[in-house]
Amino acid sequence: MKHLWAHEELIENFTLLPGERKLLANKITVSKLGLAVLLKFFQYEGRFPRGRTEVPKAIIKYIAGQIDLPPTAMLCVQSLPL
Repeated sequence: MKHLWAHEELIENFTLLPGERKLLANKITVSKLGLAVLLKFFQYEGRFPRGRTEVPKAIIKYIAGQIDLPPTAMLCVQSLPL
Protein backbone atom coordinates (compact mmCIF):
# COMPACT_ATOMS: atom_id res chain seq x y z
CA MET A 1 0.00 0.00 0.00
CA LYS A 2 1.30 3.44 -0.81
CA HIS A 3 2.19 5.76 2.05
CA LEU A 4 1.43 9.21 0.61
CA TRP A 5 -2.24 10.03 0.18
CA ALA A 6 -4.02 13.13 -1.09
CA HIS A 7 -6.92 14.24 1.12
CA GLU A 8 -9.37 13.50 -1.71
CA GLU A 9 -8.06 9.92 -1.91
CA LEU A 10 -8.54 9.44 1.82
CA ILE A 11 -12.12 10.69 1.54
CA GLU A 12 -12.87 8.44 -1.42
CA ASN A 13 -11.31 5.26 -0.05
CA PHE A 14 -11.40 5.48 3.74
CA THR A 15 -14.56 7.33 4.73
CA LEU A 16 -16.68 5.26 7.10
CA LEU A 17 -20.16 4.68 5.70
CA PRO A 18 -23.28 4.76 7.91
CA GLY A 19 -23.50 0.96 8.10
CA GLU A 20 -19.84 0.74 9.07
CA ARG A 21 -20.30 3.35 11.78
CA LYS A 22 -23.18 1.25 13.11
CA LEU A 23 -20.82 -1.74 13.41
CA LEU A 24 -18.47 0.37 15.51
CA ALA A 25 -21.14 1.90 17.75
CA ASN A 26 -21.06 -0.74 20.48
CA LYS A 27 -17.28 -1.27 20.53
CA ILE A 28 -15.12 -0.09 23.38
CA THR A 29 -12.90 2.88 22.64
CA VAL A 30 -9.68 0.88 22.50
CA SER A 31 -10.89 -1.56 19.83
CA LYS A 32 -13.03 0.88 17.83
CA LEU A 33 -10.16 2.47 15.90
CA GLY A 34 -8.41 -0.84 15.30
CA LEU A 35 -11.56 -2.41 13.91
CA ALA A 36 -12.29 0.59 11.69
CA VAL A 37 -8.74 0.59 10.28
CA LEU A 38 -8.83 -3.17 9.63
CA LEU A 39 -12.20 -2.86 7.91
CA LYS A 40 -11.17 -0.06 5.57
CA PHE A 41 -7.75 -1.60 4.86
CA PHE A 42 -9.44 -4.88 3.95
CA GLN A 43 -11.91 -3.14 1.66
CA TYR A 44 -9.10 -1.34 -0.15
CA GLU A 45 -6.47 -4.11 -0.31
CA GLY A 46 -8.64 -7.24 -0.18
CA ARG A 47 -6.56 -8.58 2.73
CA PHE A 48 -5.58 -7.67 6.27
CA PRO A 49 -2.30 -5.86 7.01
CA ARG A 50 0.72 -7.96 7.96
CA GLY A 51 1.82 -5.51 10.62
CA ARG A 52 1.37 -2.04 12.09
CA THR A 53 3.79 -0.36 9.72
CA GLU A 54 1.83 -1.47 6.68
CA VAL A 55 -1.01 0.94 7.45
CA PRO A 56 0.02 4.50 6.57
CA LYS A 57 -0.25 7.00 9.42
CA ALA A 58 -2.35 9.29 7.21
CA ILE A 59 -5.03 6.60 6.97
CA ILE A 60 -5.05 5.98 10.72
CA LYS A 61 -5.26 9.70 11.39
CA TYR A 62 -8.10 10.17 8.89
CA ILE A 63 -10.15 7.28 10.27
CA ALA A 64 -9.48 8.32 13.87
CA GLY A 65 -10.82 11.79 13.11
CA GLN A 66 -14.08 10.33 11.85
CA ILE A 67 -14.76 8.55 15.13
CA ASP A 68 -13.41 11.26 17.41
CA LEU A 69 -10.43 9.31 18.70
CA PRO A 70 -6.76 10.26 18.73
CA PRO A 71 -4.60 8.31 16.25
CA THR A 72 -2.54 7.14 19.23
CA ALA A 73 -5.48 4.96 20.27
CA MET A 74 -4.04 2.42 17.82
CA LEU A 75 -1.09 1.97 20.15
CA CYS A 76 -3.41 0.55 22.79
CA VAL A 77 -4.62 -2.28 20.55
CA GLN A 78 -2.51 -5.33 21.36
CA SER A 79 -4.51 -8.16 19.81
CA LEU A 80 -4.82 -6.74 16.31
CA PRO A 81 -2.13 -7.43 13.71
CA LEU A 82 -1.53 -3.74 13.11
